[in-house]
Amino acid sequence: MERTFVVDRRQFIATALGSSAAAIGGFPAAAATMTYDEAVTTSRAPLQAVPRDRELVRFATLAANSHNTQPWIFSARGNEIAIAPDFTRRCPAVDPDDHHLFVSLGCAAENLILAATKLGWRADPVIDGDRIVIALEQAPPAASALAAAIPVRQCTRAAFDGRPAATETLRQLESACREPDVAAILMTERTAIAGVTDYVLEGNSAQMRDKAFMRELVSWIRFNEAEALATMDGLFSPASGNPSLPSWLARPLLKLFFTESGENKKYREQLASSAGIVVLAAERSDKSHWIAVGRACQRFGLQATALGLKYSFVNQPVEVAALRPQFAASIGLGARRPDIVMRFGYGPDLPKSLRRPPELVMRS
Repeated sequence: MERTFVVDRRQFIATALGSSAAAIGGFPAAAATMTYDEAVTTSRAPLQAVPRDRELVRFATLAANSHNTQPWIFSARGNEIAIAPDFTRRCPAVDPDDHHLFVSLGCAAENLILAATKLGWRADPVIDGDRIVIALEQAPPAASALAAAIPVRQCTRAAFDGRPAATETLRQLESACREPDVAAILMTERTAIAGVTDYVLEGNSAQMRDKAFMRELVSWIRFNEAEALATMDGLFSPASGNPSLPSWLARPLLKLFFTESGENKKYREQLASSAGIVVLAAERSDKSHWIAVGRACQRFGLQATALGLKYSFVNQPVEVAALRPQFAASIGLGARRPDIVMRFGYGPDLPKSLRRPPELVMRS
């Protein structure tokens, strides 16, 4: 799922300024009529009752998804909204079997279902091949803390403050993950977190030595507001605490700072600062179960947000196929596939990523 890089801001800017201070100051403004902040505010505006389908799709697109590729296509007819995969936005290097893609669809479906319930529609999802078809039937409106968290939720790729989570908080997080045929393994002991950390670092090293993976990851990085506004997707550098720089300058500098040792140091610090880790695993490994994992994953993120927690994905142990069985055995899953790994804790607010507007993801 979502991932990007973190470098030392002062070191990066110092090197950049040494290369071309004038170029940074002369970088042209975004051609878009909206500023970055205006685009974020528009996509995350309060939910409205009308136009119903557009509003439900808008809230669905605020879901977590791999590399912020937003790999979905929505269609609405009568009282049905369908979510289908957009395979033009798949990530074959990190996600060769489209596992993360279908998890992302499940995340979007959960957002849509929660938003529909808030507007007074009971939502009944059915898996139809690659699609999720959600039938809507009028019902009394039902507000919830999870629905309220939809426009606020984000993946926070930063160090947390190390505070432990209270027992009741952990209970609510675990409860949010409940989904038929999906198990949640929640770990807060330091030894257990350290064990997962070892697999994260091993997986990260394998990925960073993979040229195809690195090309794919960098292709989704948006180094500045203009670049992000041009596509309304991807991994926005400041959302990870990095400086906004012209892409022509940032791309050549990236190889100096985005290193295996640097990333491993970052992940070690981030995991050590976390209150806990949760691993989601479905009973079977197929599209319908990956969608179910996505629904549980999204509820976890929303519940964490509602409780004042931050979270982010550390999926390296499940993305590297050769490492996955070892990781599964280490946490007691046996032959079952671990689907998603997330860390959580108390941490800072960071700039939020963009989403494409409903008009660009809806088809008649």
